[in-house]
Amino acid sequence: MKIRINSLYICVKDMDRAIRFYEALFEQSVTERDEVYSVFDVNGFRFGLFAYDKMNEEHSFGSNCLPSISFESREVLEHKMSGMEICFPLTKIKGNWVAEIVDSDGNHIELTASC
Repeated sequence: MKIRINSLYICVKDMDRAIRFYEALFEQSVTERDEVYSVFDVNGFRFGLFAYDKMNEEHSFGSNCLPSISFESREVLEHKMSGMEICFPLTKIKGNWVAEIVDSDGNHIELTASC
């Protein structure tokens, strides 16, 4: 059996604010913009933003889903962390640098770079 995960989405309260946050983090424009569901194509992986309240769904923010985003170097990772709310400080774990930030909606996002 071959399994491939092609996408994930996180819930957001304010689509425009979330798009601005992730456009800055990914350094690219949103690929598909919609008031309910917007998507970033990150090297073939679909990273979605879902405005849950527009569909009258309930949601809890925090660390219930932890997307992990890798950067090419520790320096780029540290630059991306600059000015962000940090919930797990930059730490060397085996062959990686790992940190967690809190996005504009309270979701925890892991940032990594190889040592």
